[in-house]
Amino acid sequence: MTTNITRLFDFAYNQLEVKPQLKCFNSKIENEWVATSTKQYINLANTISRALLRLGVKANDKIAVVTTNNRLEWSVLDIAILQIGAVNVPLYPTITSSDYQYIINHSDSILCFVSDKALYEKVVKIKTETQLLDIYSFDTLPNISTWESLLKLGEDTSNQNEVDRLKAAVLPSNLATIIYTSGTTGTPKGVMLTHKNIVENTLVSAKALDFNSESHKVLSYLPICHIFERFALYYYQMMGFEIYFAESIDKLAENLKEVKPHFIPVVPRLLEKIYDKIVDKGSALNGVKKMLFFWALNLGKQYEPYQKNGWWYHFQLKIAQKLVFIKWREAFGGNIKFIVSGSAPLQPILIRIFTAAGIPVFEGYGMTETSPGISINDFRNNGFKIGSVGKVLDGIEVKIADDGEILVKGSNVMLGYYKEEALTKKTIIDGFLHTGDIGKMDENGFLKITDRKKEMFKTSGGKYIAPAVLESKLKESRFIEQIMVIGEGEKMPAAIIQPHFEFIKEWIKHKNLKIENASFEEIIANKKVIKRIQKEIDKANLSFGDWEKIKAFELTPEIWSIDNGLLTPTLKMKRKEIKLKFENLYRNIYQK
Repeated sequence: MTTNITRLFDFAYNQLEVKPQLKCFNSKIENEWVATSTKQYINLANTISRALLRLGVKANDKIAVVTTNNRLEWSVLDIAILQIGAVNVPLYPTITSSDYQYIINHSDSILCFVSDKALYEKVVKIKTETQLLDIYSFDTLPNISTWESLLKLGEDTSNQNEVDRLKAAVLPSNLATIIYTSGTTGTPKGVMLTHKNIVENTLVSAKALDFNSESHKVLSYLPICHIFERFALYYYQMMGFEIYFAESIDKLAENLKEVKPHFIPVVPRLLEKIYDKIVDKGSALNGVKKMLFFWALNLGKQYEPYQKNGWWYHFQLKIAQKLVFIKWREAFGGNIKFIVSGSAPLQPILIRIFTAAGIPVFEGYGMTETSPGISINDFRNNGFKIGSVGKVLDGIEVKIADDGEILVKGSNVMLGYYKEEALTKKTIIDGFLHTGDIGKMDENGFLKITDRKKEMFKTSGGKYIAPAVLESKLKESRFIEQIMVIGEGEKMPAAIIQPHFEFIKEWIKHKNLKIENASFEEIIANKKVIKRIQKEIDKANLSFGDWEKIKAFELTPEIWSIDNGLLTPTLKMKRKEIKLKFENLYRNIYQK
């Protein structure tokens, strides 16, 4: 009898019964792709489950897991934890030791698994301040409890009956994971998700993705601790796809060409960076090649789906795809059928350009609290609309509150926030999750996100400003890499900008400004650079209402990154931290 998928580990067991894969997971080891079959995967998971039981792990115990890069051991451990009724608590590799201390203590984790020495050193610093019994490393390291030692401990199959008994006792309604939100503001919150939450959301999301269960290849590279990539891994297992683990973000371009995947999920910041690199290469071309590149690019910017541009446009587009855009597809490996973008708003212009290039981008909407999917775009049945996050997934109810907030109800809505009953009651009212996002639904059922409720602000004149909308438009400029619109309680909106230094250096060279070797500080102080960025602001302001126009700006010499605490691990801005760090720039704007 085929395993019915109702719990997260059922995805793997179902694959074993229905469509066992010889190359279920593929890892790069010493420059060779090494495959792990479905059967090997499940055998390893059972071995680790037996070892965990021998360590004294019980149902409902919490186990923290953190890995620098996605790898086989994470997925093996995930099944091993879940099928004995324990709870997987994934952590970001980029957070600080004090963050680890907070989350490990708050989640009541008794064991922590790390991928490597660097992460071990971050966690071991705070071990005595937690209830951790031990820290295990996937990599074999001296004088540290290792993955290999667990495999040896689980070799004896005499307690496999106990594993099977516990597995049978796991209910779909049981807690499966606590995911701590990376948080753009405040303390991380522990989102409690059940097996049912994620399983049912994966099943309905699968209907909305235009894939059949043919043998396809996928590349796993986004942080597995994030619900977006975690959902993707379960989906891949359900579909029987060959999963390849990217070596690192730095080697993503190389791995794309090697693996030639049919599908990858992306976060907007990553797609923005890919686009910037493509355009930088195009700018470096000469003569006819450069002219053709920008002709194709401008054509892409005008793209509309469903042949709305007419036959002449699509005739030209076919030429552009053969002469220019084919190289874009090759950079993704040549087999990409489509890309799903989630986690944050994506600039509509990027959706137009990549889709015109033959790399369709389907923007979706979801949250950790909704396991994650709420809506998605899809070419089928006129389900694709640029500027929207698509139509709501089957079985999920969305309504718009009087103040514009998006409310969501369905089996995908979390149990609540761990140890935060009051906050849970404030967030889930009458079964509806209050998302904190502002949006609207059009007459055809497309959902559009207009801003984050908490990020909207009023100027001193009483006018509402939706910063995300303005920021998205301003980031279309190649001179601007990051921008945060400010002005709460002030007389006007303004902006703090991190320039796109790589592009500006090329622009400086082209303009012969004689500051080619200038530092970032010198670049942002250069009057011609400031004047050029002002021109970009003026251009964007034409799209805004009078009360929304950016009246002033300041430039920062620092690159906003995860490492300096200005971006979350999913590359969203930490507004509070940015405002605090650049308080002097804020004062410069409003105390002039």
